[in-house]
Amino acid sequence: MSPEYGSELAVVIVTYSPGETLDRCLDTMAKATSRPVRVVLADNGSTDGAPERAAAERDGVTLLRTGGNLGYGTAANRGVAALDSSVGWIVVANPDLEWGDGALDTLLEAAARWPRGGSFGPLIKEPSGAVYPSARLVPSLGRGIGHAVVGRVWRGNPWTRAYKQSDTSVAERPAGWLSGSCLLVRRTAFDSVSGFDPRYFMYFEDVDLGERLGRAGWQNVYVPSAEVVHIQGHSTARSSDAMLAAHHASAYRYIADRHRGWRWAPVRWAVRAGLALRLKLETRKS
Repeated sequence: MSPEYGSELAVVIVTYSPGETLDRCLDTMAKATSRPVRVVLADNGSTDGAPERAAAERDGVTLLRTGGNLGYGTAANRGVAALDSSVGWIVVANPDLEWGDGALDTLLEAAARWPRGGSFGPLIKEPSGAVYPSARLVPSLGRGIGHAVVGRVWRGNPWTRAYKQSDTSVAERPAGWLSGSCLLVRRTAFDSVSGFDPRYFMYFEDVDLGERLGRAGWQNVYVPSAEVVHIQGHSTARSSDAMLAAHHASAYRYIADRHRGWRWAPVRWAVRAGLALRLKLETRKS
């Protein structure tokens, strides 16, 4: 039986040598909500001292060392598990975020309008001001292959546009999945699917979570009236080839999990070979 949770809010930030971006994240969070909020830094082995300084100097910020670089989803799960039952609402976030005024309060207000909402995502802007497509369809095999094969060379292709919902109006609506870089989750919903799948080291853990929430009867709700800015790639820029490999490994896991059994074996082999070739080309380019 699931425990009863209270109405308190907590933010779990997964850190890996986040540098000065963590300070900016925590500074701007103060204007994102009028509610008291506790912050857990689920740290995956930082060496820059930033998480330790934040926990020592800021009220309401706790450092949780995971014991190594366990990946995004596993660290987030550890952070959530460290919270007591008074916390019923959790934001899982990257440290390289800047919060817009009232963003967290706006997400919580939307949650009251969607009683079956399990996750809620804000409008995410890039530093340039461009809107990042953070509310997407669950990738089908056809859309996924089309997006992977031609997405880099034909950005306006129909598979990528459908997957990213490029032609969909920026309005509050259900989505297939929402970006894990900033995600408000109802704790009962998160528990109902056992949180993030720890087999995903990085990438696709949010796609997988969104799909499993949907299958469990919850909705993933895009709330563009709440805004954040995401400085993408801060913690991964130093190891881009390794992150490309992680991305392709996660893509294969996601597809293979959904196409099990001997009947799908030729498809899995073809996908594995195609992703291996794509990774080779991408790493050579980088």
